[in-house]
Amino acid sequence: MKKATVRPKTTEMRPEYDFSGGVRGKYAAAYQSGTNVVLLDPDLAEVFPDSKSVNDALRTVVATGPLSSSRPQR
Repeated sequence: MKKATVRPKTTEMRPEYDFSGGVRGKYAAAYQSGTNVVLLDPDLAEVFPDSKSVNDALRTVVATGPLSSSRPQR
């Protein structure tokens, strides 16, 4: 069995990492405003190919009336 190669730890960046064209804080405002990411199960992702179709379906459900909740009321 071969021994694992131990690489020396270094604090220097590798030459192939070039951030000279980067923009600091480019996505900071969007991150601060928050996001809602919802993952669909694969079978639902086939039915809803994009966010517009999901939003349209949810608006239809909301328009039909209040949803029943299994959580007890406070």
